[in-house]
Amino acid sequence: MSETNGDRLIDGAASNGRFGPARVDARSLGGDNPDSAAVVDVSRTHLLALMVAEAETGIVVVDEFHTVVMFNDRATELGMVRGVLADAIAEGVAEVMSTGADRRFDFSPPHSTLGFVSTGRAVPRPVDTVRCVASLAETNGERFVLVYGDDDSTNQRVEATRRDFAANVSHELKTPLGAISLMAEAMLESRDDPRAVEHFGRRVLKEATRMGSLVNELIGLSKLQDGRVADLIDVDVDALVDDAVAGAGVSAEVADIELVTDVPSHLSVKGDRTLLLTALSNLLVNAINHSPTGDVVSMSRKEVVIDDRAMACIAITDRGIGIEPADQQRVFERFYRVDKARSRATGGTGLGLAIVKHVAASHGGHIGLWSRPGTGSTFSLYIPIEQTPDQSEEQSR
Repeated sequence: MSETNGDRLIDGAASNGRFGPARVDARSLGGDNPDSAAVVDVSRTHLLALMVAEAETGIVVVDEFHTVVMFNDRATELGMVRGVLADAIAEGVAEVMSTGADRRFDFSPPHSTLGFVSTGRAVPRPVDTVRCVASLAETNGERFVLVYGDDDSTNQRVEATRRDFAANVSHELKTPLGAISLMAEAMLESRDDPRAVEHFGRRVLKEATRMGSLVNELIGLSKLQDGRVADLIDVDVDALVDDAVAGAGVSAEVADIELVTDVPSHLSVKGDRTLLLTALSNLLVNAINHSPTGDVVSMSRKEVVIDDRAMACIAITDRGIGIEPADQQRVFERFYRVDKARSRATGGTGLGLAIVKHVAASHGGHIGLWSRPGTGSTFSLYIPIEQTPDQSEEQSR
């Protein structure tokens, strides 16, 4: 904890506080005898200083001359104090000092790259939003402003994601609903033309099917949010691949795409077969939709070891348009489309890859992506292989 004349403030707060005698176990203070259970007297100043220093909340104390008299390390981590008060904190302090009323406010600290430059390692995710409360305190005739700050970045990100999700769902449902409404009107106006009625009727059916698929995928995605899968069974990887290829056969035939696979791997994983089949089917359909007519989409499987853990890797490769590096981190987001016009033309919902990501995570695995614009893409689904007791014993020898 950093301080100047902070001891005086703590002494005053302790003398006016509602604390009984401060008595703690000697072991908590790191005494010479760790086995001693003797209870010793500890000054309130010591305890209050310890509480401030170890608090998960950033704490800054500013006197009436707007001088920082005390702050803890957490306040520095949150960007509340970095040599001087952050501008937003200083404004809040000035207002509280002049009005005497508490003030609640949020501020975004400037991001620093010093951690990366000095250590050569990636820095933790930055603090985007700090929620602060500034209050006036008086002791021994002196006035101070106490500022408390908490990292509210996660809540802000969740709220932003919720807003984006609601907006995207509304937009995605609005599109087929609007099309169905227009087609229905056209059918009514063409009631005397059987061919027109059939044409518009097929369009209505197509849009209704698309909307149904979107709703079903939203329901399926919501079931994966807790990250757990119940009733895991042994799943044969080769049979899973065969079923996925068979299921995508019609789509491949319509698009004039050849589906090829490698030799059987004889691998088995523990998982939910329906979810794993859905993930592979989504990857195959995605590859087919983004491949030129007459091209090839291949599927391969093998065993790999990642972080000393055996995994089944199922890779789907296309020779299509590829994905720009800027888009590769976002393709697994809900409703994100690299080529919006192409995705709508193929009836995509924008949820397929998001579902794949959640299926992988719910099985303790992950999804990998390699892509180069103009060359194609490879999506790799990694699912852990649960070893049998015999296999574990054999490896330990």
